[in-house]
Amino acid sequence: QVQLVESGGGLVQPGGSLRVSCAASGFTFSTYGMSWYRQAPGKERELVASIASSGSSTDYKDSVKGRFTISRDNAKNTVYLQMNSLKPEDTAVYYCRANWGPYIYWGQGTQVTVSS
Repeated sequence: QVQLVESGGGLVQPGGSLRVSCAASGFTFSTYGMSWYRQAPGKERELVASIASSGSSTDYKDSVKGRFTISRDNAKNTVYLQMNSLKPEDTAVYYCRANWGPYIYWGQGTQVTVSS
């Protein structure tokens, strides 16, 4: 059974940091590209960051470049998103996504709220 379980969300003040994690099981994690998406209330889900299966390449949404870092540990079947210098507009539910060819899996999401 395929599972993607996000954790690490919460409430943080503007300028603060948070790391969210996504633990995968039920598929060969090391062959899948991984991504983080987010969805704010009333808005469409958007791609935040992605990382290749080997971890050799990454890509970021312009508004998070220099603040967010995506990484993965294939030995632990886990992908991370380190978020620094958080802003109120980063508030959203954060989802991890796994993809390999036609196969796409989603996690259930974790809430990140940036507020004073």
